[in-house]
Amino acid sequence: MLNYILRRVVAMPFILLGIVTLAFLLTTITKGDPLTAIVSERQMNNPEIVAAAKARWGLDRSLPERYVIYVANLVTGDMGTSFVTRRPVSRDIAARLPATLELVVAAMAIGSTTGILLGLLAAYYRDSVIDQAARLFSLFGSSVPIFWLGLALLFVFSVHYQVLPGPGRLDPRLTPPASVTGFMVIDTLLAGNLAAFKDALLHLILPSLVLGWTVAGSISRIVRANMLEIMEREFILTARAKGAGEMRVVFRHALRNILVPVLTVLGYTFAYLITGAVLTEAVFGWPGIGSYAVIAARSLDFPAIIGVTIVGGVMFLITNLLTDIAYVFANPRVRLN
Repeated sequence: MLNYILRRVVAMPFILLGIVTLAFLLTTITKGDPLTAIVSERQMNNPEIVAAAKARWGLDRSLPERYVIYVANLVTGDMGTSFVTRRPVSRDIAARLPATLELVVAAMAIGSTTGILLGLLAAYYRDSVIDQAARLFSLFGSSVPIFWLGLALLFVFSVHYQVLPGPGRLDPRLTPPASVTGFMVIDTLLAGNLAAFKDALLHLILPSLVLGWTVAGSISRIVRANMLEIMEREFILTARAKGAGEMRVVFRHALRNILVPVLTVLGYTFAYLITGAVLTEAVFGWPGIGSYAVIAARSLDFPAIIGVTIVGGVMFLITNLLTDIAYVFANPRVRLN
């Protein structure tokens, strides 16, 4: 397994180079002019200002030159400077990524737990009322648009009943804690501010529920389909014939043998949500990397767009590697060569 991990780690820089190259080329073939994010509309009529802006941001150079310069800077950790914020892209991403990770981790915890339990119940009580209810719950979570579900839950729980707070990570009347981990819930707890901790936790509930519901829908379908197949296998019948209890049969024998496809979906979903939780972050005013990507796309902020793409690629590579390693612990018969 160690040799497999080393091969994957060695291959990562080359894969990232391909991702960077593709993202860089795609930004150059767009019809929009990035100068609109740098120079105001009134200044666009001044050739001297336009020429100075192009020289300042390297837009007067040829495409191969800009590419070589960008890759050379990227090796040193420099992702360039955002056209919009005028700050290093790496700093912007570092400030926003913890917020997205906090949301995604909470959503994955809710979605994976709920999805696995619903899938197990649906398979065990096949064609019963429980099965139909679980399948309906999964179908609803997978098919309903996230923005509609988010707005509906905000209206019901935040506006109508006022039991949960609205958008944002923390009440603006509260003082944010010093950033230690970037996770608002953890940082408020480390600061000993229980009022802020409770408020941050309440702010996290609705967006993580919305995002977790979509995760639960896909996970429960995978679990149900695989459980229905595995429960008919001979080793399950043998375990029951030997007097094994139903809990042991379901969780020890059946569930363990379907963890590989479940881990595959979980790993892909986690990596996707890092940059794919755009609608959830937009509805709930969550200052994460998804909303940063939307702002960058609207403003043709090419350095920020490429930076977000790189982060997404890194997350997919790391998550795939960790998922492959998890296969070995989930199923000892799996070997990484």
